[in-house]
Amino acid sequence: MKKSYKCEIDCAACAAKVEEAIKKIDGVENVNINFLTQKMSITADEEKFNDILKSACKAGRKIEPDFSIDI
Repeated sequence: MKKSYKCEIDCAACAAKVEEAIKKIDGVENVNINFLTQKMSITADEEKFNDILKSACKAGRKIEPDFSIDI
């Protein structure tokens, strides 16, 4: 399942680091964070999607404390 969300990220380098961290989460097939549009697209296992989204937010905050996902 692929979904897109508005996200808050401060710089392109941070977006790349957060992308890499989210890709390592079990069940994530692909993730793309666009710094300019402040959007994140994530493709993940539908059954675990809510848990994956919570883990993605937590992983992003470890790298960029201001990172957030508007659900």
